[in-house]
Amino acid sequence: MNFHVMTLFPEMIDQALQTSILGRAIKNGCIRVNAVNIRDYTKDKHKKVDDYPYGGGAGMLMQAQPVYDCFQAVRAGVAARQGEAAADGMRVICLTPQGRTFSQEMAMELAEEEELVFLCGHYEGIDERVLEEIVTDYISIGDYVLTGGELPSLVIMDAVARLVPGVLHNEASACFETFHNDLLEYPQYSRPEEWQGKRVPEVLLSGDHRKVEAWRLEQSQERTRKLRPDLFEKYRKKQSLIRDLLKRNRALYIDMAESLRRGRGEVFYEGEEGVIVADRQAGVCMLAAFSDQAAGGLVSLVPAEPEFRQFVLHQECLLAPLEEHCLIESNIPCRHAVYHHRIAPALSKKVEIRRLDPSFLGQIVNFYHTTSAEYIRERLVKGRLFGAFAEGSLAGFGGEHQEGSLGMLYVYEGYRRQGIGLALVSYLIGLHMSEGLVPYGHVAIGNSASQSLNRKLGLKISKETLYWVRGSRRQEF
Repeated sequence: MNFHVMTLFPEMIDQALQTSILGRAIKNGCIRVNAVNIRDYTKDKHKKVDDYPYGGGAGMLMQAQPVYDCFQAVRAGVAARQGEAAADGMRVICLTPQGRTFSQEMAMELAEEEELVFLCGHYEGIDERVLEEIVTDYISIGDYVLTGGELPSLVIMDAVARLVPGVLHNEASACFETFHNDLLEYPQYSRPEEWQGKRVPEVLLSGDHRKVEAWRLEQSQERTRKLRPDLFEKYRKKQSLIRDLLKRNRALYIDMAESLRRGRGEVFYEGEEGVIVADRQAGVCMLAAFSDQAAGGLVSLVPAEPEFRQFVLHQECLLAPLEEHCLIESNIPCRHAVYHHRIAPALSKKVEIRRLDPSFLGQIVNFYHTTSAEYIRERLVKGRLFGAFAEGSLAGFGGEHQEGSLGMLYVYEGYRRQGIGLALVSYLIGLHMSEGLVPYGHVAIGNSASQSLNRKLGLKISKETLYWVRGSRRQEF
């Protein structure tokens, strides 16, 4: 991930990021920070970047020209390195008390980006015209005023960077802490076992991992209930919906339940007509209609945000209403494959499974044509694509889609019928189980080879068909 900070005090950014976890991540190349001095782009010979505001008032205002030219320099650098599409798609964040309040959900959303630009204001603010021209997001870290945007940008970079693969030594640790899934973190203990008469809870010394996890969940729930009743109520409602979905049809609704359980999904609607769960990070909207008559009304409640271009329809009756609002580009009927055993499949000793990095992009794009090169690159950057190596050569690959399902499986022709696909899916199932997730994937109708592979590994195939739809919104939607 690349952070670009447009600031009057680049040394403030550079000095703050030289130590601890972020400093190590920068040295290892997991993240890159580009602090750019706005003064370098002023046309004033005295390096002046501010002036009096029209209409009068106390204080000075940062001028539009140096800010805009600074941004153009950052954009040109990204375009030269990543291409025009990447530069055009950059999110530019203005740190201001007037913005949306920063949260862990927002950190997860921003962690999906490859390039983030921060604009740090000073004095009484920034000329509105340049903000309208370049800013995509306005973010606040709280209801108070600071002297500049540098400290808020550092706070956001810290929260986002630790979600980037490789930044934390234990990559699963970011998934089990404060605010994950609307719960506060459980109490933790270290040596000695007894300190000032207080002992470590016996369950943590038992070695029974299931009991430990159950205790931690119970403690998180109780702590959240006492200290943050607002968060606990949100958690309680979400858990109730998850139970209801799984009770209705576990295999069919596993994607919605897991999206909520993993803290990715947001409930847009829950009622007698059905349920709408949206994953903003992946741009996916999942719909379940509880009756054919409810389909039209449910589709009309789909969030109007343009980023939602993919829809998972859990009933066929939702197709026609969706077509009234969207220009359908593709529609793939499929079934869910769900792994619900407590023990992961055994791994093959003949095949080595390794996490792939972006250097493998060319090899994958040449054979896997279901998604775009940009999507594949994003999955590689996030560390969610894995390769099977036979005698040192890449024999196949598979991974995790943005919304959390397993997939992207491909075995090179010369290595087929040798258990490569079996080894990859086994590894991915074990990986998700180690992260506390329920492994599941989508199997296209007619893909008998994939169905056979999943059944061989013990995954349950849903009886019902669901529809993975990609579409662009009609203007009136």
